[in-house]
Amino acid sequence: MTAGFSPAAAEALASWLDHLCALDGRSENTLRAYQADVSGFLAFLSGHHGESLGLARLARLTQSDLRAFMAHERARGVSARTLAREVSAVKTFFRWLSEREGFDATPVLAARSPKFSRKLPRPLSEDAARAMIGTVGDTAREDWIAARDTAVVTLLYGSGLRISEALGLTGTMADLPETLRIRGKGGKERLVPVLPAARSAVAEYVRHCPYPVAEEPALPLFRGARGGALNPRLVQKATEQARLALGLPATATPHAMRHSFATHLLAAGGDLRAIQELLGHASLSTTQAYTAVDAARLMEVYEKAHPRA
Repeated sequence: MTAGFSPAAAEALASWLDHLCALDGRSENTLRAYQADVSGFLAFLSGHHGESLGLARLARLTQSDLRAFMAHERARGVSARTLAREVSAVKTFFRWLSEREGFDATPVLAARSPKFSRKLPRPLSEDAARAMIGTVGDTAREDWIAARDTAVVTLLYGSGLRISEALGLTGTMADLPETLRIRGKGGKERLVPVLPAARSAVAEYVRHCPYPVAEEPALPLFRGARGGALNPRLVQKATEQARLALGLPATATPHAMRHSFATHLLAAGGDLRAIQELLGHASLSTTQAYTAVDAARLMEVYEKAHPRA
């Protein structure tokens, strides 16, 4: 028995996670978060009801059960954003379980999730993004590592890649094509253009890299100092050092380069649907956050140009 709930419930949770992995292509990080969120909910129910809950008991859950869980989480300091994620995971699990076991999950699915204000993306200005690319390799102890860090950050900004997507490229991309086929979150594929600057930066890295990345197509394109896959933490550290040197805010992270790609594209007149495809967002509402960023920036410029008396 796991965390106070029945072997049948534990088996159902494991089967659901296998389903997400095999059919939906969810990432390992997403699966771990789902497992933790749903396990936490099931463990809470066991303590709340004072008994180990099997599938038959789970089929009879009410909105009161979910509301009690939400009250418990808020009481222990869980933020509205985190709680909304937990409730979403629980609902996704119960939707799948109800279809498998043949019960009505409406009481759980109809419960309202907590509301929270979505954080707006924090992009860099165009000048700051260029400065980041020009500075990120300055503290590297070897020229090839400097070229590597520059190439990675250039790809994040030039193609809007997530850091996991950039570091997931293999040696087959040593001669970077003009268009990349990227498999992103949920196994969703998209095509992204590669700017000449990014192709040039990767070519420069490949020339300097002491490992034969072009001759090892199945291995990672971007290597660590000992030849293994590059740890994303090293890219984060390099950008952190660059932002400190440039006097940029703590929000100037590798992921901010992706935000900057989208924001600058939108500011230049890019179509929101096209940007959605380039970023690999499943929902247009996610991409629409960048319109709020653009509007906020316009208002900031306006207020500076027309200060109030």
